[in-house]
Amino acid sequence: MNVLLVHAHPEPSSLNGSLKDFAVQRLESAGHAVQVSDLYAMRWKAPLDAGDSVAPQTGAPFRPSLDSKHAFENGLQSADIASEQAKLLWADAVILQFPLWWFSMPAILKGWVERVYAYGFAYGVGEHSDSHWGDRYGEGTLAGKRAMLMVTTGGWESHYDARGINGPIEDVLFPIQHGILFYPGFDVLPPFVVYRSGRMDEDRYAAITEGLGQRLDTLFSTPPIAYRPQNSGQYDIPSLTLRPEVSPGQTGFAAHVTREN
Repeated sequence: MNVLLVHAHPEPSSLNGSLKDFAVQRLESAGHAVQVSDLYAMRWKAPLDAGDSVAPQTGAPFRPSLDSKHAFENGLQSADIASEQAKLLWADAVILQFPLWWFSMPAILKGWVERVYAYGFAYGVGEHSDSHWGDRYGEGTLAGKRAMLMVTTGGWESHYDARGINGPIEDVLFPIQHGILFYPGFDVLPPFVVYRSGRMDEDRYAAITEGLGQRLDTLFSTPPIAYRPQNSGQYDIPSLTLRPEVSPGQTGFAAHVTREN
């Protein structure tokens, strides 16, 4: 199978750098083809701007969505964007690897998403009608592929517990997992999270790589998070709110995950 690992850490000798190398070796040893987009090593341009088209439209203000659509539809995207889109289409699974900085991904990775997820590629696709509000949240260009987050954080696991001060890790990562990955169609696997990343010794590193290895070995068999597909009849359209009979009384992020009875 084909695996794309998008890596976002500025220091090759960091824990993230070591885990990236471990993941590539483990996946390749299992017979998978692996490509790595090491964003800092690539000097990836993070800002979305008019320069993302090789022929920017002149005489009008820059319109992020519409100019992105024009460049995508007319083959005018900058080479770096087109290359990353090709990697996404090639991949059967995508791993986003990053340290959790200020409760989100590093700016360079957010910039990768903003530029590579062009209008017409990752969003703005599919029919919009009274019964189908675009191909998204379980449908879309990247449907049928798997995705997983590989995240390190300095906080303790208890800090991200159900009653932890940082909020449950499922909630902290929801905008990325549900919004960035499930939106364009990925089947999203539970994340692999390394807590208290600043406190590492040989024994703990060995335990972490053992756990990561098991997750990578089951990358194509682990059941994905059971997010509710948008066009499955569980949401009213066009309001895109859960129907009253679906998880009545439940609100918040958890309402958008199917729970077994």
